[in-house]
Amino acid sequence: MRDVGNNIKITVNNLTVCYNDEGQEGAPVIIFIHGFPFNKSMWDKQIKVLKDNYRVIAYDVRGHGSSDVGTGIYSIELFVNDLINFMEALKIDKAILCGLSMGGYIALRAIENYPDHFDALILCDTNCIADTSEVKEKRMKTIENIKKDGVEAFAEDSLKNLFAPESFTSKEAEIASTREMIVNTSKKTLYKTLRAFYERKETCGSLPNIKVPVLIMVGNEDKITPPAAAQLMHEKIEDSMLCILEQAAHLSNMENPTEFNNQLEKFVSTVYYSG
Repeated sequence: MRDVGNNIKITVNNLTVCYNDEGQEGAPVIIFIHGFPFNKSMWDKQIKVLKDNYRVIAYDVRGHGSSDVGTGIYSIELFVNDLINFMEALKIDKAILCGLSMGGYIALRAIENYPDHFDALILCDTNCIADTSEVKEKRMKTIENIKKDGVEAFAEDSLKNLFAPESFTSKEAEIASTREMIVNTSKKTLYKTLRAFYERKETCGSLPNIKVPVLIMVGNEDKITPPAAAQLMHEKIEDSMLCILEQAAHLSNMENPTEFNNQLEKFVSTVYYSG
């Protein structure tokens, strides 16, 4: 029996995973994977527009939101394993994956290792390139800063890079909710996930092997994973679509939800209803 609603709990990989599951039984499935260090609530506006025609699921990656932190070392491969086991637990054979930033890292590795599980891919403000030595050094520095200055200071510092300058006057509610997501993430999760990023391997080499439809979206003011990173993926994935969203930085789905949702709905309907 399917559970429908918000903040549902399920055990996956000996881990309690929290998720939202809305929409029609038997409808095509879209799974949303959030960025770091956020949670499933960042997808609320997308779920709202899609739930009438699709089954839409957003879950908290381990350690984030209301999912357990678990034990051991974090890695993108571990997050992928969680995703696949989560799909199996919900008896989902195939789905569209939509991932932003860290969610995109997970989606890219998932389709590389489990291509038959996915009908299409939506990659938002993400990157196929592994961290440079400079970025790796910054990851470790961030861990030290959190230990020294606390999560509140980390949140304030992060917000400057996550949002476009104009969003600080026009998107105050979104900025407040993002700050809340960050400060509610445990230090242990922050450290373990940053180390997972440090160890992350590139996925650029496998992009030409992707045979499903792909939509790539990025904020035109994204400084973390800029449009050039999206363009690189677009060039490597045959027949992929690239959309650069105006008035948006790294959290394009929250900063320009109208255009993001328009592109999302158009793409998903093409995947499932083109015939």
